[in-house]
Parts: sequence; structure tokens; C-alpha cells
Amino acid sequence: MIVRRLFPEAGQAIELEAADARTRLAELYALPGVDTLRINLVATVSGSAAGGDDTSETLTNRADRKILGVIRRDSDVVLVGAASVRAEGYQLPRTAPLAIVTSTGDLGGHRLTVDPDRFPPIVLCPAPAAETARAALPAAEIVVVPDRAGRMSAIDIVSTLRARGLRRIVCEGGPSLAAQMLDARLVDELCLSTSPIAGGVFLPIFGSAAVTSHRLELAQLLVDDTSTLYARWRVLA
Repeated sequence: MIVRRLFPEAGQAIELEAADARTRLAELYALPGVDTLRINLVATVSGSAAGGDDTSETLTNRADRKILGVIRRDSDVVLVGAASVRAEGYQLPRTAPLAIVTSTGDLGGHRLTVDPDRFPPIVLCPAPAAETARAALPAAEIVVVPDRAGRMSAIDIVSTLRARGLRRIVCEGGPSLAAQMLDARLVDELCLSTSPIAGGVFLPIFGSAAVTSHRLELAQLLVDDTSTLYARWRVLA
């Protein structure tokens, strides 16, 4: 399987099985700066974050997973909502800790397996939800985030992570968490993989609620040999 850059200029094909594939992709996805926040999502051409199985699994492929790994490796922490952990069958990343956002502490149905060779998970929740979260995932580090009527703000979530030295953040959704980050104007870059599928199940990538309008600038566009597109969008305002 190959990936090729189309923009800002055409590049040589990257064979994903080649020894230097990860290094070459890492160069294409390097994000300068210390305090950075990237959103990384996959969607259909019609804008759905879910495929026929009601998850992103049928939208992704080997190239997308390889790029996902490169982006995670360039991050201090992987941030995700509890609903996505339950629905997507998340496993612990290899190169950065997984931080799970939950307002209720409900992590029932998760498939996380603690591995001594990987970072322990972090659960970000309001104080009243801490015991529920601890019971659901005893091996996790429970971190209390300030809340207002049980709701944590995007600013407080990000500030809590950065206070712990986790400054380069990649948010992998779900839709409402990604929308929160955008609405709070915390996002530097949106990495969007577009699967060549239209129609089917519809789950808006930023949820069903209204999201503040933002100007974007295309920084890079790749394509693989399945016609899946990989865009890096800078968030301007």
C-alpha cells in the first residue's frame, strides 16, 4: 500500500512496508511548538464519523492507522471521550498515555487492558464522578477537573493536562469533545482522513449541536491507493 503527497507539491510515493515509511510520514506530520492541540478524525465523503458498523472501524485502513500512529508518537497524550472508548473498543496507545474524558465516570463496556509496557490510562472527570470512574477502571489514574454543574470546560480539560506536563495533545473525538475543543478556540490543526464512501450511517464528525464557524487553511493533502485522502488543516480563526 502506498501514500503520496498531492499538496503543497507532489511527492514521491511512500511504500508503507518500507523501512523508512514511519520516518517519512513523521516528517510530513511534524507539528512545531510545545503547547499544541491537534484533532485527528476519520469521516466519509458525506461527513459521517461512522461506517456501516456504527463505528469508525470500517472507514479506516492500514495507511490511516499508520498515520494515526505517527501523530500519536508526536504527542504527549491522546485525548478521547468516554463514549468513544466504549463504542470504538479503544486499546492503550503504545507511545503516549490515553486520557479519557467522562462527566459521569461511566466506563462500562470498555475493553482497555492494562499492559505494564504501556502508559496507564488517565481518567479526567468531575469530583462527584471520581469513585465511579475508579471502580470502572481501577488501574487508571483519576484526575479531578473543575466542573460547573457536572460539566467540564474544554479549557479546564486542556489546562489540567498541560499542568501535568502533557502539553502536545491529540484529540481523537468523539464528535462532541472535538466540537468543544473547536468552540473553545484551542485547536491548532485538524487532521482529517476522508474515506471514499458516501451515504450510509450518519454521525456528524462534530456532533449534532451547532459549532462555531472557523477559517481553515489546507497545509497538506495526501492520497493512498484506495482513494482515501489525508488532509492537514490549520485552524486560523
